[in-house]
Amino acid sequence: MSIMNEYIEEAEKDLLHTYNRFQVVLDKGQGVHLYDMEGKSYLDFVSGIGVFALGYGDTEYNDALKAQIDKIIHTSNYYYNMPAINAAHKLKKISGMDRVFFTNSGAEAVEGAIKAARKYAFLKDNSTDHEIIAMNHSFHGRTYGALSVTGNPHYREAFEPMIGNIRFADFNDFESVKSQVTDKTCAIIMETVQGEGGIYPATEEFLKNVRQLCDEKDILLILDEIQCGMGRTGYMYAWQKFGVKPDIMTTAKALGCGVPVGAFLMTEKVGANSLVAGDHGTTYGGNPLAAAAINKVLDLFETKHIIDNVREVSEYLEEQLEELKKRHDCITCRRGSGLLQGLEFDHPVAETINAALEHGLILINAGANVIRFIPPLIITKEDVDEMISILEPCI
Repeated sequence: MSIMNEYIEEAEKDLLHTYNRFQVVLDKGQGVHLYDMEGKSYLDFVSGIGVFALGYGDTEYNDALKAQIDKIIHTSNYYYNMPAINAAHKLKKISGMDRVFFTNSGAEAVEGAIKAARKYAFLKDNSTDHEIIAMNHSFHGRTYGALSVTGNPHYREAFEPMIGNIRFADFNDFESVKSQVTDKTCAIIMETVQGEGGIYPATEEFLKNVRQLCDEKDILLILDEIQCGMGRTGYMYAWQKFGVKPDIMTTAKALGCGVPVGAFLMTEKVGANSLVAGDHGTTYGGNPLAAAAINKVLDLFETKHIIDNVREVSEYLEEQLEELKKRHDCITCRRGSGLLQGLEFDHPVAETINAALEHGLILINAGANVIRFIPPLIITKEDVDEMISILEPCI
């Protein structure tokens, strides 16, 4: 038995089995490649599920974290800290939002967004029976609030009852959304690009119609940009392509590029009429280490022209995936936005993904028959060519 298999066996004795993990122990990374503990190289088209936008081993990023560790890692939110102040200012600038609350994860950002929306509605009529409309096939996280607005009954059924007063509509179907609106509706929540549900971007018409509906009825629009945000679609946030600004927005994953961090942001209107001191909190959120990561990530996005690279390489990736689709009848559809792409097959894709891993390519699915492509945002056209050359024989 190899040393790696011994570690895997040990892990299965100690860790709670909530993941069916790939049989590999990853040890280090460099650029767009990962290496297991036996030294085998893998081209990474998962980026830690959209987290490592800058790839692995970026010296400037690493040095910024090391410098902050030598200063102070944590203070709690009873005090101000300079990294968090700077990070909030930069995040406001790139998002166009007005108020920031730092969290430790995407799911926590969704929890805060839900609380802010319900508090906003409560302050209008002193009532606690308001409703939220979420989308079928959506995914917002595993904590109770986030799970309650996740549109997949399979994820929810064993943990019922969820938080109450949630209605579900069909994504990209405005009439379906309208049919769920009542005089108790306080918010509509959706991913700007559905990720786990199969890589479905919101259409411009759908987003604009929902935004207009929200404006007419003083309903808050919450856009979940945890996976599709931070440059992945060729815009810092996916909604910016259409100019459909949310009232509340969630972000995480690539925001910290490896350091666990998230945030929910809101307009001044919501900020001035929702959460106040004592309504919400976090011990670790926005601590100096996490905020130092955000600051350096946002700086590097600018100096390394990450958005420009996404726009150039994603066009090439789309072309190559379309060509792959033409060569294989079992591929029924390509869809996505920027460097968040999906290939839908007429059969489950687990076997193909496992074969790719054996041949040095890391991929994941988005539903049983969709392969998801969510690489670091620094990939090149040559990386795309290498990915296709490994994947095609596996298909």
